[in-house]
Amino acid sequence: MDPSREAIERVFRESYSMVLASISRMSRDIDLAEEAIQDALVQALKEWPARGVPDNPPAWISTVARRRAIDRIRRRDNLARKHLVLAGYRQIEIDQADPELEPPPTVSDDRLELIFACCHPALSIDKQVALTLRTVGGLTTSEIASAFLVSEATMAQRLVRAKTKIRDAGIPFKVPEPHELTNRLPAVLSTVYLIFNEGYFSSGGTDLVRDDLAGAAIELAEVMAELMPDESEVFGLLALMLLQHSRRDARVNSNGDIVLLKDQDRSLWDEDMIEKGLRVLRAARATAKPGPYLIQAEIAAEHSSGHPNWPRIVRWYDALAAIYEAPVVLLNRAVAIGEAYGCLEGLAALQPLTDALDEYHAFHTARAHFLAECGDDDQARIAYERAIGLVGNDAERRFLEGRIADLSVL
Repeated sequence: MDPSREAIERVFRESYSMVLASISRMSRDIDLAEEAIQDALVQALKEWPARGVPDNPPAWISTVARRRAIDRIRRRDNLARKHLVLAGYRQIEIDQADPELEPPPTVSDDRLELIFACCHPALSIDKQVALTLRTVGGLTTSEIASAFLVSEATMAQRLVRAKTKIRDAGIPFKVPEPHELTNRLPAVLSTVYLIFNEGYFSSGGTDLVRDDLAGAAIELAEVMAELMPDESEVFGLLALMLLQHSRRDARVNSNGDIVLLKDQDRSLWDEDMIEKGLRVLRAARATAKPGPYLIQAEIAAEHSSGHPNWPRIVRWYDALAAIYEAPVVLLNRAVAIGEAYGCLEGLAALQPLTDALDEYHAFHTARAHFLAECGDDDQARIAYERAIGLVGNDAERRFLEGRIADLSVL
């Protein structure tokens, strides 16, 4: 690949959300910021092949995008001024500081401010999470639609309405005052974890793990922990992500194929990250009664021991389901039940979830696993084929095809 195009793709993949956060904060308009960044990327495609890749490509894109955004704002304000003059007004005051004079804040704060703007209570929860996944997480509309189990067209409309609401309502790009944080925190935490999940287990493409997304989510949680040291769920989420991400190098083999947790080479686990996650978890335990993320961190800690206590994990899932009875939580609980008490118990726990999760590949994968364990290879094959039809990631598709091949051998 041409070095300039490769550098542009890397900037888009790794730095888009940071640049978007900075330009959005300055312009107060996410659509305008996205258009300015697209202008900058087009300019890079024209200039970099001839002039060479700059020393700091993200800074180059950010600078050019900022200038394009300022040009767009001034053209917009000039047009508004002319319309008002035509309407009979002589003195026009634009209630906006010159964006060129605003000092750029830190990258981490930029992204956190964008998250809180997207998670403003003026937006519905589904729009809050979806818009933040798009702007901060850098997920495609298709990936977000998959996470919400809706069509891509539906999600595209949802995103347009959310961005328009932020612009027209003048929602501020800032971290709220302490007394405002509590109402917004659940949506913010949910969004950060969804960003991490897309990095931890990519819903599409060829790679199972996207370190850029997982690392960004962990970084955002660390910033939130500094801002909100008394919120146990912030620390619970941070611990959960650290413990899960510590196994990233062992989750696929040299061919990019999935390696199940029980088969992973523990020497590839990041012990420093595990210790950090356990340290954060101990701090979270001391702050309050367990919430959803703290409970999930406890489960992750069980797995990080290398010898999970499945009955104890079932009890943790019971506690989680008591406060957050989502179908996916019940699915994970059913898997834990099957691991703790056998395949028949696992299948029985999965049965009530059939209608709710029939379009979710992980449900059929879990069911196929327990059917095979119980010796029903024909039904297991049908369930694996159903899962393959729903999965979007190439690595997971190869894994499922391998499980079917194993059934044929037995």
